[in-house]
Amino acid sequence: MADKRSLYFLIFALSALLAGIIFGLTASLQYVYPELLKEYTPFTKLRPFHVTSVISWIVLAATGSIYFFLTQVENLKLFTPRLLGVHFFLFLLTGIGIYISYALGYMEGREYFAFAPVFVIPVLIGWVLFGINYFGTLRKKVRNWPVYYWMWGTGIVFMVYHISEAHLWLFDYFKIHFVKDMSVQWKSYGSFTGSWNMLVYGISIFVMSKIKKDSQLATSKIAFFFYFLGLTNLMFGWAHHTYFLPTQPWIRYVAYAVSMTEWVVLGSIIYNWRRSLPKVDRMNHPMATRFMMSADIWIFLNLILALLFSIPAINFFTHGTHVTVAHSMGTTIGINTTILLSALMFIIGKANAAFTTQQWLIKRGLQLFNVSLFLFWCALLMAGIKKSYWMYGIRQGIFSEMQDGLTMVYGAISFFGLILVISLCMIVIPLCKGFVQTVRLGRT
Repeated sequence: MADKRSLYFLIFALSALLAGIIFGLTASLQYVYPELLKEYTPFTKLRPFHVTSVISWIVLAATGSIYFFLTQVENLKLFTPRLLGVHFFLFLLTGIGIYISYALGYMEGREYFAFAPVFVIPVLIGWVLFGINYFGTLRKKVRNWPVYYWMWGTGIVFMVYHISEAHLWLFDYFKIHFVKDMSVQWKSYGSFTGSWNMLVYGISIFVMSKIKKDSQLATSKIAFFFYFLGLTNLMFGWAHHTYFLPTQPWIRYVAYAVSMTEWVVLGSIIYNWRRSLPKVDRMNHPMATRFMMSADIWIFLNLILALLFSIPAINFFTHGTHVTVAHSMGTTIGINTTILLSALMFIIGKANAAFTTQQWLIKRGLQLFNVSLFLFWCALLMAGIKKSYWMYGIRQGIFSEMQDGLTMVYGAISFFGLILVISLCMIVIPLCKGFVQTVRLGRT
């Protein structure tokens, strides 16, 4: 059963991704048509639906991939297989409960965790169970851990810590002090993102090392240098979100320095892997390789953007505009999603050899995905630049008039968003069907 349950996470994750992109598309259409479904699903509801769904996609896909890699690729016996099932159903029931609460209008949380704080309890329990199973599995069975084991373990531990930290606002000690409250809130969200990056980037190194069949990729000095750099970014890189708060200057300087580094190393690892990858290995896992190469392109594009708005003088103008949204979309879709889809393509290739017959549609979907995401990303940047000019340049007219002047740009965002949704459906639906078929036939 443990084998199938790891695939349950992946099916659940792909469903969350489909829901997330549909919610996101509907929200973008409301910029152009403000009255669209406003009575039933206003933007204030669509945003938490979208954010929660996309985060769930990343977390569930990473979790299911790690479970599969441990049991099916590394051939390890889980410390407690039953905990895997408990973990899955706990997350499934919690997700359903959060969706129902959103539909009923109960959104008492903040930002990434807009749901009622009571739902964080089963979420934390799920991560603790994952940690028990993970460390219990590796504790006595594996020596000289490759870097991805360290990254996954670090990601799990910090997930528990930073999800808890994100809810310190419930206590008056933080709630009644605005600067303290905002500092902790933005710090916890930045580190929460760093925690799932640990999981995702560890998965990328695992997949690359298995495709190339070279363990050196995960045990080299540069791999561990990247690990410690990522850990430093997780612990300190968040501070560039707090430039607007009256914090100590050294915190900003450290954050700025750290923000300049992490993706450079990851991009270097993927680039060198791609250059040294023998053609025969590309043929063994062609789609997994294509998705990983796409991630390399998006790392490069987002690195340029991140370097720019990590500079305080530029951050002042971009903060609170669609430039930040472009960075977020480029990271979660362009980098995290392509890495995770690469992992899922690797997994389906291991679990169901018959799936290769459906790869032509996914190949076309990936080509459309890269083009539409780039144009979508550019449209978001354009919207952010225009809004920043209105905010800090010569203001002409009131806010609503500025918004009306962006109608064409918002239309482009919605149009390219629609094409992006279509491309992802071309990838996700066949992949989801492949996993369902694999579960039904009992293949692993």
